[in-house]
Amino acid sequence: MSILSKDKVMINAKVADKKEAIQLAGTLLVQGNHVTKEYIGKMLEREESLTTYIGNGVAIPHGTNDSKQWIRSTGISIVQIPGGVDFGDGNRAYLLFGIAALGDEHLGILSNLAVICSEEENVKKMVQSNSAEELIAILQGGM
Repeated sequence: MSILSKDKVMINAKVADKKEAIQLAGTLLVQGNHVTKEYIGKMLEREESLTTYIGNGVAIPHGTNDSKQWIRSTGISIVQIPGGVDFGDGNRAYLLFGIAALGDEHLGILSNLAVICSEEENVKKMVQSNSAEELIAILQGGM
């Protein structure tokens, strides 16, 4: 099972708010069999206590520390929102990377994503991407 595959990428999503965006990212992880549906609640809980917006139009929603029991395998989902979604404090997210990880694997994933997304050009390319394959290729080029 792949950590990231095109079936866990949603292109051109339109969402009402960040809650709906996070639920989409979580649903893709559930469909990929990485987590159970309870994990989505923990992703929303995490966002309430501490924003997962990291800057440059990117958010990385993930579960709380006590959500490990609902993780089956390490995986990443991507929700591309060309119109953006308000993440509070004037921040708009155009890309959401949903993460579920076994053990400490999330640290490496978060680190890689932070490096790739610190380059505005990479984020811009991913936001403008027209296919899951293209978006993944941009991401893997940076990993």
